[in-house]
Amino acid sequence: MVDHETLRRWRLAEGTHPVRRRKQQHRQWRERKPSFGAMVPLDGSHHDWFEGRGPKCVLMVMVDDATNRMRARFFAEETTRASYDVLEGWVRKHGLPASLYVDRDSIYRCEGVASIAEQLARKQPPTQFGRAMQVLGVELILANRPQAKGRVERMNGTLQDRLVKELRLAGISDRESANRFLDGKYLRAFNRQFARAAASPADVHRAAPGNLNEVLSWEEERVVSGDWTVACEGKRYQMDRQHEALSLVRRKVIVRTLRDGRVQLVYRGKLLKWRLLPGGGVRKQAAAKPARKEQRKPEVKPPAMNHPWRRDGVGLGRKYWSGIKASGRAARLGLRASGRPPLRSGLPASRNPSRGKSATNNNQKRGHSLVSYDGDISKEF
Repeated sequence: MVDHETLRRWRLAEGTHPVRRRKQQHRQWRERKPSFGAMVPLDGSHHDWFEGRGPKCVLMVMVDDATNRMRARFFAEETTRASYDVLEGWVRKHGLPASLYVDRDSIYRCEGVASIAEQLARKQPPTQFGRAMQVLGVELILANRPQAKGRVERMNGTLQDRLVKELRLAGISDRESANRFLDGKYLRAFNRQFARAAASPADVHRAAPGNLNEVLSWEEERVVSGDWTVACEGKRYQMDRQHEALSLVRRKVIVRTLRDGRVQLVYRGKLLKWRLLPGGGVRKQAAAKPARKEQRKPEVKPPAMNHPWRRDGVGLGRKYWSGIKASGRAARLGLRASGRPPLRSGLPASRNPSRGKSATNNNQKRGHSLVSYDGDISKEF
């Protein structure tokens, strides 16, 4: 027994060991964006930030690609709500960026099947976050690999080293205190140390819209029932009578849920008045019917031989009619053997006593004749 490395060296010395080099895919270094706000990578960093002193959490980090300016906030999990909140903090301070660079998490990329209209337009169905970015006019760029958004990935590594120590020295072990620590002095000192000047002095951020809180929400499309109610997530909303002129029955409305829990019903950009039905107003489902017992079908006895259904051979079956056909064939064969060809109808030929003799009477009928048949037809069959 020898070590695998020893065996590899022996084979290399003999020239029998195949050397296989991995095929490397060509990469190209990407330059920074020239202006502040042109592209802002967004990512969540999962780490034991409190070193066991508190619950585990995730740090949502946003880094400007041109200037390295950073904003971060702690959340319990990486969710759509967390992405909304950290983006709102950036927008309130700097404005709307031109684009966001994110990974292919289900928050940003929809896993569902596209509708027929989306398939014809060659578009993927957006997530709630993607829908909000479409309304705000922010381009959402999905990275194919972690190395593509290396700016924010390296920032996560820096924070996992520096921020963890700062939290330990400050004696912080909960999310609320950590967020106050970030907003108080840490982010300002960090940006002063690591921020850099952009290649262009232009700031491409846009002003935030007045309805930013309504855009950063959850929207579901529902159809109005005949009783002017809308059902969504186990609740039923009764619309007010003042909207009767809109004829909303069988029309689609938007059920919007804000981050503070408030609900809005929207039709063509107009807010509708509604009231929540008691107990959610969920219609009671019909009770499940008990399973039916399997009933055995009564045995059907065949009718008697003297039953009217069997009269004239109607219900006698295949065996009976096979016998009738067999006897008919035998009768026809017998007539052919006697020299009298049968009729096309299957009836026997006529028995004319004068046939075969010299015909003296020219008026006498010759050939087949049903009238001249003097036998019993039942004997032929």
